[in-house]
Amino acid sequence: MHLPARVGDYTDFYVGIHHATNIGKLLRPTPLLPNYKWIPIGYHGRASSIRVSGVPVVRPVGQQRLPDTVEPLVAPTDRLDLELELGVWVGGGNALGSPIPISDAHTHIAGLTLLNDWSARDVQAWEYQPLGPFLAKNFHTTISPWIVTAEALEPFRVPQAPRPDGDPRPLPYLWDANDQARGAFAIELEVAMTSAAMRDQGMEPLRLSLSDARAMYWTAAQMVAHHTVNGCNLMAGDLLGTGTISTACPSGLGSLMEITAGGMEPITLPTGEQRTFLLDGDEILISGTARAEGFAPIGFGSCRATIVSHA
Repeated sequence: MHLPARVGDYTDFYVGIHHATNIGKLLRPTPLLPNYKWIPIGYHGRASSIRVSGVPVVRPVGQQRLPDTVEPLVAPTDRLDLELELGVWVGGGNALGSPIPISDAHTHIAGLTLLNDWSARDVQAWEYQPLGPFLAKNFHTTISPWIVTAEALEPFRVPQAPRPDGDPRPLPYLWDANDQARGAFAIELEVAMTSAAMRDQGMEPLRLSLSDARAMYWTAAQMVAHHTVNGCNLMAGDLLGTGTISTACPSGLGSLMEITAGGMEPITLPTGEQRTFLLDGDEILISGTARAEGFAPIGFGSCRATIVSHA
């Protein structure tokens, strides 16, 4: 299996509000920054390091600063994390200087894929201010090996979750009644893992999370509209990540950073091993299934990778 398209460019968004809130609580007194509910926040990722399911992830090396130290060091990450995401494939682009209106954005989406935007949390903590993620995230992104087309997903479109009372209404360029009525997707998302010891003993993967794509605060169409509002030109084959999709329920958290409370609450594997973040030999498996009454469910294939040493 190969990448389903030649990825021209890659942008990763941050539309999972529960993930953003959980991460914010670990980092700052006010979890969500003031712009979160106004802007579909994103950063420019690295297209060249996107790989298909099954390609091993080499543990990245990066600059990081340990607690209570002044001078940083360069070392392999000790806080390697997964991120449960969907990928949005751009089917038709736009001319430079010509934004895609929100009412038309859905016609520029070819389909969806599973995506794991691996993160080195210790590198990220040191480098992300003031300009955001860089080496902590551009070393490897895993995707499933095919596109579930927009046409195939039509029966699984559902209303976007209403915003809580007090949240601002999106600005006009991000608001479309049809998108609010049918812009979300009923897709069940699951993360599981195995360690090398688990595989040696023939054990089944341990489920870490059962999440839901309906937990996205912004729709895929809103991502496209915002990406182009300044005239940025998207092209066929571009890939947009949703950002980590976590639910409000503890069983639906989409990263180890959340599941282990930043490493303070280890998980125990069936072998008795414990994990706060990923060790060499660990394998992460992401799966997704679109479900709707009266229709056969649609699977998204495999999005899996094993961590290997940098040496």
